[in-house]
Amino acid sequence: MISKRISSIGASETLRISAKAKELAAQGIDVIDLSVGEPDFPTPENVKATGKRAIDENITKYTPSPGLLDLRKAIAEKLKRDNAVDYAPDEIIVSSGAKHSLYNVFMAILNEGEEVIVPAPYWVSYPHQVTLAGGKPVVLEAREEDGFRLTPGALKAAITEKTKAVIINSPSNPTGAAYSRQELEALCTVAAEVGLVIVADEIYEKLVYDGFRFTSVASLGTAIKEQTVVINGVSKSHAMTGWRLGYAAGPKDIISAMNKVQSHSTSNASSISQMAAIEALRGPQTEVARMVVEFEKRRNYMVREMKRIPGVTLVEPKGAFYVFPNMSAYYGKTVEGLKASGACSSGEITDSWALGDFLMDQAHVAVVPGAAFGNDRCIRLSYATSMEKLEQAVARIIEALLKLR
Repeated sequence: MISKRISSIGASETLRISAKAKELAAQGIDVIDLSVGEPDFPTPENVKATGKRAIDENITKYTPSPGLLDLRKAIAEKLKRDNAVDYAPDEIIVSSGAKHSLYNVFMAILNEGEEVIVPAPYWVSYPHQVTLAGGKPVVLEAREEDGFRLTPGALKAAITEKTKAVIINSPSNPTGAAYSRQELEALCTVAAEVGLVIVADEIYEKLVYDGFRFTSVASLGTAIKEQTVVINGVSKSHAMTGWRLGYAAGPKDIISAMNKVQSHSTSNASSISQMAAIEALRGPQTEVARMVVEFEKRRNYMVREMKRIPGVTLVEPKGAFYVFPNMSAYYGKTVEGLKASGACSSGEITDSWALGDFLMDQAHVAVVPGAAFGNDRCIRLSYATSMEKLEQAVARIIEALLKLR
């Protein structure tokens, strides 16, 4: 009854683990959830007020499939102001979240069997979306010793006659790694020279630390821009995950093709969310800056504390709100005399799945196994929660790890 294409993919592991954490919490178990990738801050008041006003003013009907013209103009203004790139409104499409924008891209550009290079560690949905679009994800390891950043040499070696696109996610989910302008130029020049579509996922653009200067791929020159589709949105920058509002900017023919896909699937993003997004992009950005300051404090705490755990190595993230520590020193250790379940039912920490189950069962801390992101040596912890909860979570993790022999 179920298609082979759907049977070949799994459900989102981050959503599955978050759901399990919520289920345990409903049973009265005090679970600290470090699995979810959403800011714990409220949507800024001016943005919420604009959404409410849109309802009161009956802006509740269908919009053009690619999005309200005024919103696409606001996105063009943002891209010019923040990233020094020029786009016309017909080179921009608004979708129901950046995830939806990415899906539309792959559906629009891929023919059956064409390859997309997916640097690992990767966001969990990249390879599944490529598969759903009929393409073939080619996972290419970005090594820990390289700061989880792909090198031009590795990219060049992975390109075949079937390669259609490459994904560049900076700052990265799950590692927080970010590319400097020089690193991006070297990487994207390789891609552009052979005509690859560069899918630039820049959703964490605003969440960067230590004075890091974010560079948009499309700003690297005309040749690279003509091959690039920029993906962004307001979910992470303005704490609007539930509003489901993302966008893409790129060559007119690709954007037009994406609009064809969208017109036959969701039609358009929520009119109310679109109005709120206009305010998010054009209104005051003070709340965004405040979030970044707080996230940097939490990042500093998590990096410091995780590095103190014996055997753990960690590449310091430059952006996003995750740490991705290498926990493989604890593989092969056993859980003596303790109840274990799931992948840890044997009592042995064999991999990141077993470690994740162990931490859920014994520490009541929800993390995402690194295997879900293409790197089984690590786990992902989100610091998009309060400092108090982070302190409790780290203490619980350390206490649980001390029980392993």
